[in-house]
Amino acid sequence: MMQEIRRPFVSGPIPGERAKRLIQIDEEFMMTATKTSPLAIKRGEGIVLEDEDGNLFYDFTSGVGVCNTGHCHPKIVQAIKSQAEKLIHFAGTDYYYESQSLLLKKIAEIVPGDFKKKIFLTNSGTESVEAAIKISRFYSKRPHFISFIGAFHGRTMGSLSLTCSKSVHKKGFSPSMPGVINVPYAYCYRCPYRQEYPSCDIYCAEIIEELYFKHVVDPEDVAAIFVEPIQGEGGYIVPPKEFLQKIKRLCEKYGIIYVSDEIQAGFGRTGKFLGIENFNVIPDIVTMAKGMGSGLPIGAVAFNAKYDFPYKGAHSNTFGGNPVCCVSSLATIDVLFNDGVIENARIVGDYFHKKLLELKEKHNLIGDVRGIGLMQGIEIVKDQKTKEFAQDERDRIINECLNLGLITIGCGISSIRYIPPLIITKEEIDIAIEIIDKAIYNVEKNKN
Repeated sequence: MMQEIRRPFVSGPIPGERAKRLIQIDEEFMMTATKTSPLAIKRGEGIVLEDEDGNLFYDFTSGVGVCNTGHCHPKIVQAIKSQAEKLIHFAGTDYYYESQSLLLKKIAEIVPGDFKKKIFLTNSGTESVEAAIKISRFYSKRPHFISFIGAFHGRTMGSLSLTCSKSVHKKGFSPSMPGVINVPYAYCYRCPYRQEYPSCDIYCAEIIEELYFKHVVDPEDVAAIFVEPIQGEGGYIVPPKEFLQKIKRLCEKYGIIYVSDEIQAGFGRTGKFLGIENFNVIPDIVTMAKGMGSGLPIGAVAFNAKYDFPYKGAHSNTFGGNPVCCVSSLATIDVLFNDGVIENARIVGDYFHKKLLELKEKHNLIGDVRGIGLMQGIEIVKDQKTKEFAQDERDRIINECLNLGLITIGCGISSIRYIPPLIITKEEIDIAIEIIDKAIYNVEKNKN
């Protein structure tokens, strides 16, 4: 894990002149999407990004949870180059080639569960969720789904129906897929039921059976419950272990399929291959993407083989299992497991969490610190006692960090997520903590 320590370096305003030219083109021709920062990146290596104007940044977004092995990892770059010289595409859902076959077998081996598994390869997280919707509805012959308030499962019309993190995601797109019931998640810092853990006895799980199954939907009409082991877009919310365990037992009791959305928490992010492995729960279906290809667009659904379609044509795609993406994913898995990267995520993640807790003692703006491994977040509040959301201060902290050379991104109403590449060192964490500390201090100093 030894690597040269490079420090962030920002020599001028962001964006600089070169970046401004690219931004101008984007603003003229790109559809309005989710731009969050005036960054125009030229190259990346490890955790370091260089923009068009020569500024150096630590990437604490990993390209929004994608580059878990760091930017342009040499083993993965070489695998991509080698495959691109031999075969770039040949419709893996209709034909056969080695890289796809090997990846299917590898995923089936490493996803937890002692049952036989089947895999479907996709191009993105939302496509993985769409496939999980179809698989669970087809198998169960049930019409309804449950997802959680704060959840993010994608933006295509089926997955959007499960998404419930921000109302803007659905604004103007109704009606969406019918049959989805949203229930509160285990957000202990802001319990929607005004209770305290652990004396609550995980009421947020108990209420599904006690109230929802009696008044909203019959459990025998529920095909699946979709759960993020740690809510991502919703605010990096880590539930008590008992919450996910009770949801799993509820699924088993009523024959409901448990779907673990690992699109952001998977591929080593939490110090385990999948986030759900931290909670001792075996899911029936797992959705994956983001970190699966170290930057190339690939996702997957792994599921109990008994759910497989009984005939051809029920589901397919064109680009899923692309040979170049498959070798990138195989190389990613190799690096994660055989180069100690998952273990590094656990060790350095624990170190990072402790450092963030120390910052919380210094700064009244930090209301909560939460996370597992290198999936860490802080919630910014007006005051630690009142817990009043502080979205403006959160945005200013993100901007201050950027100007100091640290790229971060928000989540929830007023939280900041820290998702650096899993190859990061403690020394680089220390440098990032210095920047975060200074950024928060600058915002506090100019609060009024």
